[in-house]
Amino acid sequence: MASKTVFGWSIAIADNKSLQILEPHKHESKSMGLCDILAVNPLVIRVKRFLKKAWDIGVDDPRRMIHGFKVALAMTLISTFYYIKPLYDSFGGNNAVWAVMTVVVVFEYTAGATLYKGLNRIGATLLAGCLAASVCVVAKKTPGHRFEPVIMGVSLFVISAVVTFSRFIPEVKARHDYGCMIFILTYGLVLVSWYDDHDVHPVIQLIIVTNERISTIIFGSCLCIIVSMFVFPVWAGTELHNLISSNINKLANSLESCVSEYFSESDEESKKKLEDYKRVLNSKASEESMSTFARWEPAYGKFSFRHPWKMYVKIGASLRSCAYCIETLVSRMDSKTQVPETIRNHVSTSCLRLSSCSSDVLRELSTTVSSMTQSTQMDSAVKEMEKAIHALRNDVESLPDLMQSHTNDELLKVIPLVTFISLLIEIASRIGNVVKVVEEFAEVAKFKQAKDE
Repeated sequence: MASKTVFGWSIAIADNKSLQILEPHKHESKSMGLCDILAVNPLVIRVKRFLKKAWDIGVDDPRRMIHGFKVALAMTLISTFYYIKPLYDSFGGNNAVWAVMTVVVVFEYTAGATLYKGLNRIGATLLAGCLAASVCVVAKKTPGHRFEPVIMGVSLFVISAVVTFSRFIPEVKARHDYGCMIFILTYGLVLVSWYDDHDVHPVIQLIIVTNERISTIIFGSCLCIIVSMFVFPVWAGTELHNLISSNINKLANSLESCVSEYFSESDEESKKKLEDYKRVLNSKASEESMSTFARWEPAYGKFSFRHPWKMYVKIGASLRSCAYCIETLVSRMDSKTQVPETIRNHVSTSCLRLSSCSSDVLRELSTTVSSMTQSTQMDSAVKEMEKAIHALRNDVESLPDLMQSHTNDELLKVIPLVTFISLLIEIASRIGNVVKVVEEFAEVAKFKQAKDE
């Protein structure tokens, strides 16, 4: 007798084909444990993803975690300083919050950015305090203080308008944009805080404010600068220097990967490098900001006090000019299947050679910038690139003889290949402009001559 289970009921089938319905199976229900419930909870899954992402960011660059500890150290020091009663009273306990606010606002990731904000905050606070005190002296000398609110209101209007407009001036915006904002804030706060103090002489009030408020801001800014520069410092100049050198290498990788994939099959690693040019296109804001912050940093390592940081921005602009062309070259990748194989094979060798020579020039430029030494191989690498351009042009000129046996439809399919070749030659030409900019940078920065191997 055989039995089968159908919808939980056991049915016995005898040899004579008779059916016998037996009692249903008893299934034991298993309750899910707490760990199983948490494992499928959407909130828990999101928290796990967030923690994993935070861990990956910290592992990718441990300096980010160190920066968190540096900010915590500055906050702890400034708070502990005001926990001491004599210091608390001498610096003005009611204004201790300004020191804490200064640490939060001024402390940045790089030492240059912290110097930029700290020095701008100190200078703007001092100037605005002194100017506001002068206006307050004049306003309080009016008969019966009748014109005091008018003088203060008009001065606040004029100062705010003039300083805000000055932020549109490129030189002021690049170096003192943050200082202008703090100047307006401090000027307005000082005028408002003094308006009702008719019983206190303005000069005495100036001394009080300088001792209690301005001193706390200066102290907080100086503490941020000291911690940023002497506790595992991250220099904006070094970051900019490494970024430009890395971007040159990324262009070389993208160019070589693009041409190799167009004429042959490429591996997964090469396909990943194909997208490197996008990082060059997206680095303009970082280059400009780091160049501004690097000017505030003192001389250190291989960078002198008057290092030409503006040249990095110029090199970055020439690199983006190449990157835009590579982006257009990548967009032509889909047209490779339209070109007849015989015609594509005719120019493949010269195209691959040009991309290889152009990439070699870029990598040599990266080494030059990174080591800050004049390369002895640059001239030969540029000559090889020029020879590769000449060889590719000769192959293109011989295409009409090769296409005589093809139909008109097949001839139209050659247009994408000619466009691809034109872009490749244009990229090589723009790489030549990058060479000129780097040579200018080497001359201004006084690069040392590399030793021949």
